[in-house]
Parts: sequence; C-alpha cells; structure tokens
Amino acid sequence: MRRLPLSSVIRHADALLRPGDFVDYDGAVNGLQFENTGSVSRIVAAVDGTVPVVRKAIEAGGDLLVVHHGLFWGKTVPWTGRRAQMLRLLVQNDLAVYAQHLPLDGHPKLGNAARLAHALGFTRLRPFFESKGSWIGVRVDLPRPIRLEALAKRLGTVLGAPPTVLPGGAATCRRIGICTGGAGAEIPQAAREGVDTFITGEGPHWTYALAEDHGINALYGGHYATETFGVKALAEVLSRKFRIPWVFVDHPTGL
Repeated sequence: MRRLPLSSVIRHADALLRPGDFVDYDGAVNGLQFENTGSVSRIVAAVDGTVPVVRKAIEAGGDLLVVHHGLFWGKTVPWTGRRAQMLRLLVQNDLAVYAQHLPLDGHPKLGNAARLAHALGFTRLRPFFESKGSWIGVRVDLPRPIRLEALAKRLGTVLGAPPTVLPGGAATCRRIGICTGGAGAEIPQAAREGVDTFITGEGPHWTYALAEDHGINALYGGHYATETFGVKALAEVLSRKFRIPWVFVDHPTGL
C-alpha cells in the first residue's frame, strides 16, 4: 500500500485552495484540523465532519478525511460528550481531518459553485457573489435563455431531487448566478450583482417574498446536495497527484 507524508498532501491542498486569501465565518478553521501520526494512504471525502461521517470514513479505510464543514464552528467548547467521542475515534483510528469552507466554495475550478455549474452544462463562467473581499460563486450569461421550469428540471437531475423553485422573476433565465449552501437570505445581493436567476442550497420561508420583491428567480437545491461537488473534486485532484485512492462517503441531511 502506497503511503505519503501527510504534510506533503496538506501543503499541496493549501497551495491549491489558498485559504489565507479568504475571510471566513468566525470560528471556521480552514486547513488541517486534526493531525494523524503523519502518513496518508487513502482519502475519504465527505460534506460534514460529524461522528457518523467519521465512522463511515473509518469503515472505508481512510486515514485522511476531507470535508467542507469541519470540526470547528463558533466559540471554543469543551471536548466532552459527543465531541469527546469524536476525538477518541480520530486518535484510535489515526484519522486526520482536513476542512475547507469558503475557499472550497469559491475556487474557480474545484469549487462547489464551479463544479455544479459544469454539471449543469454551463461554460464560460465568471466570478459571482462577493463575500468579505472574495468571490465564492460563479455566474453564467447564456447566449440563449432557458425556461425556468427546464432549468429546475436540469438541476433536479444533477442533484437527484427536484429543487424548490421561487418564481419571483421572468419565465426565462439568461443571467444565472450560483452560490451553494445556505445563501437564500442573500437574494438582494444576487439581484444587485445583476443575475435574473439565483441557484443556492436553501433559504428561509420569507425569502419567497424576497425573491418576488426583487424580481428574481431562486432555486433551492439543498444545502447538502449543492456542496458535495467541491470535496469530490479536491479528493480526486489529490488522488491523481499522489497516486493514492479516494472515496466519497454519502451522509445526506435532506436539507
């Protein structure tokens, strides 16, 4: 079994995603979050760094877990209860954890938004959705418009379930912006940036009226479903670079 230094894999991943260029949410830690004893032979990709996902990563034989939503959010809390269980699993199974949040949303090639756009058949992507000085989404200006219901059907095919459609704008879509995850409340920003249709993961009830007020369509494909793309892309690139296997473990939330 081929084994690589963990430090080499992490250094390459950081160089690709450049986490230092992003101002992320308070408490988010982009990069290596838990260090194993120093080597990698199999990469496991997943969306969320939770105890059930860690168990699945161990069952898959991984020693490096690559996630989008990592172990740290918000204020520091004691490692007790479920978090202590997480720590024991990581230590006992020598499993490293690497997480990238906004850097993996906004990467122009490996990012969630870019990969979702390509899966939808879109090319000639441009940066979209500025967050704290960085672009974390993509947009496409179609040469020929697509009807909203056709776009929704295509999105549902890609994601495996029909999206929630907020038909606040025209029946046809030409300027489409994508920002994955939970950006529904940011419909006003999407409208200010000039798109007529906004694809994201989820949004609160009141965003239906928000879409109508701003004359923009929105499609909610699911927070989880729209954010499986980046970790898969990153794991695949690392696998090719270092010639070690990778696998994606699915743990959908339905949200």
